[in-house]
Order: sequence, then structure tokens, then C-alpha cells
Amino acid sequence: MTYQEFLETKIELAQDSGFVVAPEKINQVLKPHQRDAVAWALKGGRRALFESFGLGKTVQELEFCHLAAEHEKGRALIVLPLGVKQEFTRDAVEILGYERPTYCRKMDEVKACDSQIVLTNYERVRDGDIDPSYFVATSLDEASVLRSFGSKTYQTFLDKFKNVPYKLVATATPSPNKYKELIHYAGYLEVMDTGQALTRFFQRDSTKANHLTLYPNMEDEFWLWISSWALFITKPSDLNPEYSDEGYDLPPLEVRWHEIPIHYGDAMEKDGQMQLFQEAAEGLKEAAQVKRESIDKRVEKMKEIVDASPEDNFLLWHDLEAERHAIKKALTEVVDIYGSMDYDLREKRVIDFFEGKMRLFATKKSLSGSGCNFQRHCHREIFLGIDYEFNDFIQAVHRCYRFLQQDTVVIDVIYMENEKAIKDALMEKWKNHNHMVDKMIAIVKKYGLNAANKAERLERKMGVEGTRKERTVQGAHYTAVYGDCVEETRAMEDNSVDLIHTSIPFGNHYEYSANYNDFGHNQNTDRFFEQMDYLTPELLRVLKPGRVAAIHVKDRVLFGNATGTGMPTIEPFHAVCIEHYMKHGFQYFGMITVVTDVVRENNQTYRLGWSEQCKDGSKMGVGCPEYILLFRKLPTDRSTAYADTPVKKSKEDYTRAQWQIDAHAYWRSSGDCLISKEDLQNASVDTLQAVYREYSRDTVYNYDEHVALAKKLDTEDRLPATFMVVAPGSWNQLEVWDDINRMRTLNTTQSRRRAQMHVCPLQLDIVERIVNRYSNEGDVVYDPFGGLMTVPMMAVKMHRYGKGCELNPDYFRDGVGYLEAAESEVDMPTLFDLFPEVMPEVADD
Repeated sequence: MTYQEFLETKIELAQDSGFVVAPEKINQVLKPHQRDAVAWALKGGRRALFESFGLGKTVQELEFCHLAAEHEKGRALIVLPLGVKQEFTRDAVEILGYERPTYCRKMDEVKACDSQIVLTNYERVRDGDIDPSYFVATSLDEASVLRSFGSKTYQTFLDKFKNVPYKLVATATPSPNKYKELIHYAGYLEVMDTGQALTRFFQRDSTKANHLTLYPNMEDEFWLWISSWALFITKPSDLNPEYSDEGYDLPPLEVRWHEIPIHYGDAMEKDGQMQLFQEAAEGLKEAAQVKRESIDKRVEKMKEIVDASPEDNFLLWHDLEAERHAIKKALTEVVDIYGSMDYDLREKRVIDFFEGKMRLFATKKSLSGSGCNFQRHCHREIFLGIDYEFNDFIQAVHRCYRFLQQDTVVIDVIYMENEKAIKDALMEKWKNHNHMVDKMIAIVKKYGLNAANKAERLERKMGVEGTRKERTVQGAHYTAVYGDCVEETRAMEDNSVDLIHTSIPFGNHYEYSANYNDFGHNQNTDRFFEQMDYLTPELLRVLKPGRVAAIHVKDRVLFGNATGTGMPTIEPFHAVCIEHYMKHGFQYFGMITVVTDVVRENNQTYRLGWSEQCKDGSKMGVGCPEYILLFRKLPTDRSTAYADTPVKKSKEDYTRAQWQIDAHAYWRSSGDCLISKEDLQNASVDTLQAVYREYSRDTVYNYDEHVALAKKLDTEDRLPATFMVVAPGSWNQLEVWDDINRMRTLNTTQSRRRAQMHVCPLQLDIVERIVNRYSNEGDVVYDPFGGLMTVPMMAVKMHRYGKGCELNPDYFRDGVGYLEAAESEVDMPTLFDLFPEVMPEVADD
């Protein structure tokens, strides 16, 4: 396979796994947009319907299940929230003319009935009462309710539904503010592994786990990929401009925000100090306190709104049981439901309100916020309070704000003055929701349901434009090329590089550009190394005999929700790298360990938590250091094994004394005496990290003393939760580097310039030491994954010739700027250069 052919295999859209249904086989009662959606979903086999409220997802789910079950000669299962089964029963019989679906609680009930379509609720599947693998087709109705069950239930559903031939997901509001929800749907539908999708499209926050940001340059591709397996439409004409939107015009919507003032000076801190007021946005505890203390004020406002419109029916949304009781006390006419109520009575009250038999209906979003349709007799909703859960909020709004609603829908939202930040966050999420819908509708309108059109669009993101000469920036001390490092290294001469130093992509852990040539853009580690097989032989070819390739790598954390193990495990990426380079002819001769901060790492991954360690220490691993793998190209003359062009050091500059200290790594403190335990205990947190490192190098290690010191610091509130201050120092600075400044990268400058931050920047300390140790002045130092050109830049500063290649255009542009600045710095003349004749006089003085 050629390199180009390999790249073309990367173009990945959701593959069709279903069948093409004849148009006449689809129930003719369905409207044109509904028939198109059903045909598309059946052809795909595993698809999602994200359609606006009122477009008829219920009949589409029923028809999908009916035709799939008929095609496979099996049975179908629809999983739905409690309280909406009457909608499916009514639509199946009264609209589609099919037999009544049977609601089942156990598998013996399923096998005892002969219904082609079986209904059940999410809890029955979660608890193992219903086995989805028995069915040939399944549909998750209002699938967004899975969020409320947590990630454990999501993982359970992933396993239980795995390999079901036909799977449908249907919801009106996938959360645009929690991209993971969309990714989870893709994982459930077996479109793409969850971890792979996250690394492909999202940038991780290095300071906080699970905080994901969609790469700006990947946004179009992300939504295009989503549209290959999910259908977003808000009205029929979104799918086909010839389809009529009659009956699908949403009514006017009026949202009224009612801010209740607070009384200042009543709040108290734990230590008895008075606060001006309790801020709800401080945390969950504070928000709950604000809710509890303001119930009477909010219910009073609700009653005022209800009494002002005696002819209107009202949906009264609340969250707390105390709120429900207060509503019933203030409004005696109200009819309510609650979680522990008999299910049949609960369902009867929902239907009664649906049919207009009661005026005031109090319920929770968790009970009636999904699936229920109240637009026939109600156009007023009151939210007794607010929270950050936008998805629950917008779902509840759309119980009345739907197609076929005849009146202006009025939404009254009551909140306290100290909940302004929550209101602002809710509004921001609403804006994001509208952005997502607009983005997806534009894609559907542009490409329709034709996957081939989308694949053609994605192909245009392969490679870079322009000739190599046009993409090359060259200075007196550097060369930087914008392009694919495989193709660019192929163009280099044999034995033309003195040192290769690079930080390779960590498999498919990060993506660096919206380009299919990107090494991070691979399905898995095996595919990554398949692409590396095209690069590594070229690196061996261009490296001079006997010289070094220093490769920066790190092992990868594999999370249990992606692997199915339930616990984090480690992929030994550095070991796989060693095997890979040796396979291609490099000689492995050592490894440098770069110590990382385990506390910071835990803040990023949540895999080494203190609480979890106390619950079960058997699941806890250790922190992941970074490694510099050292490889060598065999020299021409192997009798001495010296490089063809050796890396020489002057004994005047590199003394025997320095060599002995380096070799034995016996590092003393910089002061006149060794550091004592008393010095450590009295040191400030700011200096303690460096002080302890030196102390541990110079003192015979005692584990009990180490623990005692950390314990004492903790009792004095001087043991930070964000970084480790008492990490042990290394006794072997040749093999283990414990003093690398993690913050000393070009990202610091990028941040000051408000430029794009690099996903995984290489520390300047590492580069400086490698270049110093393994190259001579004037040598060519090459980094095929140049990034911000850290390696070439340091090479220039250290009087070498820097060479780098980069595929990300933003990184390349910024990297060239750093190279130009470095070159100006080394070439800048001094006064002694201008007046060399004064040098002897200065020396004599």
C-alpha cells in the first residue's frame, strides 16, 4: 500500500450496515420527511434521530422497529421513560394501524406475548430484567434521560446493546453543552469508539479532567461526522425544500424572568462570620441552601402569576419535595405527582392534564420533562426555580412549546437575586444549543442524506497546498517546512542530519490539525504505528551513521469506561515505541526518565484519587513519567563504535569533576551545609518543592520520615492539592531527570500572545540537555514533528542548525516567528564585535 492509499483509508464516516427499504413498504400514513428519515435510518442500521419536538419521532421509531423486525424475522424493543408508553400505544394503533405493542417488565413476559414490538422502561434494562440482545431491533426513546443515570448506566447500556443489528436513538435535545453526550451516542451506536472520538475532535484541559474543548479548526469536520450518523431537522423543509412546513410553525415564545430580591446580611460562614449574602453559584451546597431558604418567596410569586390568569392551565415545575408541599398548600386546586406515587395513578393524572381535565399540574422535570405532550390545552409554564441543567430545562419548555400549539407560549422563570450567575449560564447554554441546531441544519440542507457527498467534502482536508519551495521558510541557521513529515523527510538527502530529537504523537491520544495526514488522526495505536512505518525508515536514512535519535514519549492512560475494565489501565506506549524503532534498524541504547507531578496528573485524570485508594488500594497504579528513548544508527566503523562524525567535548570545558558528578548524580545543596528536617518544616510552600528535592538527594532516604513530613505539612494546611511539594529527588541524574520545569515551554509565550496553545508542548529544559549532550556546534538538528519549532529554535540558540516540519498551519506560523527571533538573537552584534581592537586593552585592565 502506498502512503497516499494509506491516508485515503482514514476518511471515516459512519458505515451503512442496514438495508434499502422499498418506498412502498413504508407506511403511507407517514409524512414525507418521516418516510425519508425511516429509510435513511434503516439503510444505516444504527442511527440517531435528533428531531425537533412535534416532528413525529414516535411513529418513526415504531416504523423503524416494525420494518427492521420484519426484515430480520425477529422482534423489536423500544426503551422509553416512564409516563410516555401511552403515546406509543396510541400512535401504533390509531395512526399506523398496527397491533398494540406490549409493555413488559421481565423477559418471561416478553416470551409469553407475541407482539412484534415490545415496550419497556430504562430502569428495567438497567437492572437486568429485560435483555436487549434477544431483539433484532431496538430504539431508545428520549435517550437523553440516560444522563440522569450516570456514566455507569451508560456503560451498562453500551454492553447490553452491543451487536444488536438495528439500533435507533431518538431525542429532541442532545446537549450541545456536553459534547460527551453526542460522543456517547456514537459509542452506543458502534459508529466510533468513545475514546477515539474524544481525542480526534477535542482538546483536553491539562489542569482539569473531563473538561473538553472542540478544536476550532475541527468544528466543521466534527459536525459533518455527526451528520453521517445523526439526523437533525427542525421542520420538514430542512430535509427537502419541496416539503411543506404547514402545521410545523412554532408559536411565539415569551420567556419572563422574575428575579426575587434577597435580604442582605443574613448569611453566615461556618466560623460565625457574617456574609453579605449567600452566592448560589459558589457550589452545589450553596445553591441548595439558597433553594431551601427561598421556597416561600418563590411560591408566593408563583401564586401571584397563577392568580393573574384564572382562565389558563398551568404546568408548575419544581425540584424539591418541600417545594411540592408548599405549592399544594398555597394553591389548593393543584394536582401533583411524585416519584413514589402508584404508577397507574401517576399515569392517569398525566393523561388527565393532557386532555384538559385539570387546570394546575405540579410535577418534576425528572418525571414529566421528557415525552409528554401538553400543547393541546396548556400554553403556560412556571419554573419555580433554576439550575445548571439546561437539557432538562429545554425539554420541559417543549412540553407545551410544540407544533400544533395554537397560543403564544409563556414561560415564567422564578429565581433569586443571588442566582444571577446560574441564569447567565443557562442563557449561554441556550445560545450554544441554537448554534448546534443551526450548524447541523446547514449541513443537512447542503449535503442532504447522501454520505458520498460528505466523504467528498472530507477528502479535501488531505495534504497541503503549494510546492515544497513555496511551503519552506529558510534562514541562515534554520529551515522550517509546512507539510507532512513523511513526504518532507523523503525529500531530504541521505546522512544529512546529526541529531533527531522529537516528541512523537502519543498514538491517537491527541490530534494536532484538521488534516488526514495528521499522525494523531488514527483509529488506534496499531494504525498509528502503521503510519509511522512510512516515516521511521526515512529517519534512519537521513541520520548520519553513529548519531542519535532521542524520542520523547509517554505511556497512555486507558480509562475503564472505554476499555470496559471499569478501572484505568496503562498502555506501555514507550515499550511499543522501542520495538517499533528497533524493527526499522535503530539500535536502542538507553532511556531517560522525566519525573512528573503525580498530584497534577491526578487532577487531570482522576485515576489516582486519595479517596479511591482508601476504599480499595488494589486498583491504584502510579503516576506516569515521561521518557526520552535513545536510539542510534550504527556507525560505518563498528570496531570502535564511534560515530562517523563524533560528538566531541573539550576537557577544558567538560571537566573530570563535572563528569563524575554527572555520572554519579550526587547533588549537594547550594548552601554551606546540608538541609535539615527543621529547615524543611519551616520552608514556605513556594520554596518547599525545590528544597525537599535537594534534601532527598543528599540524605539517606527514610520512608517513614518522608510520610511524617508530609503528614505534618498537611496538618498545617501546607500540603497543596494541586501539585506535589515533597516529591523525592533523583539519585541518578543521567537516567532520571527530576528537575525539569514543566511550565518552561513555548506555550507560556503563546499564552502571553493570546495565540493558539500547543496540545502537548515539549519542555525547553529537555531539549537543551539533549542538544547539548548529543550534538556539536554547527550540527543539523531535525524534528519531524516540529510543532511550535521548540527543537529547531533551541538548536539555533545553541549554535546548531535547526530543521523542522509541521502540518498545523497555526503552529507552523508561530514556530517560524520563534525561529526568526532566535536567529536574530544569535546574530545580533555586540559592542565587542564592532570594536574588536579594544578587547586586549579590556583584558589588560
